[in-house]
Amino acid sequence: MTLARFAFIKAAWHADVVDQALKGFLEVIPPAQVDVFDVPGAFEMPLLARDLAATGRYAAVAAAALVVDGGIYRHDFVAQAVVDGLMRAGLDTGVPVLSVSLTPHHYREAPHHAEIFRAHFVTKGREAAEAALMIVRTRARLAA
Repeated sequence: MTLARFAFIKAAWHADVVDQALKGFLEVIPPAQVDVFDVPGAFEMPLLARDLAATGRYAAVAAAALVVDGGIYRHDFVAQAVVDGLMRAGLDTGVPVLSVSLTPHHYREAPHHAEIFRAHFVTKGREAAEAALMIVRTRARLAA
């Protein structure tokens, strides 16, 4: 039996926080089963998620980003577009695409705040891995 493979996309913006989601993901799914891909920011994730899912190599794709209010653009608009795009990638390809894309209301670039979000992203990465495994098992039962 071949082990399922998973893709994990992570945005480079706020990498010190976002990379923690991968750490949590790999606590649940062995690193040998996960291919990791970097993108510049959250907005680039849906296209790559769709492309990865369309290869047929992956049982699920997870994507992680931290979208914060930079004062220049509406971060909630970007976050909504990203989540919608990730959902569409999954629906269009038939491969589960999971979002670990968070948009806090009050994120500050301060050590204490960053530490809180780093720990939260580890938890969210674990949850995404558990969800990916659950979806794979459920779909396997449906196919049987």
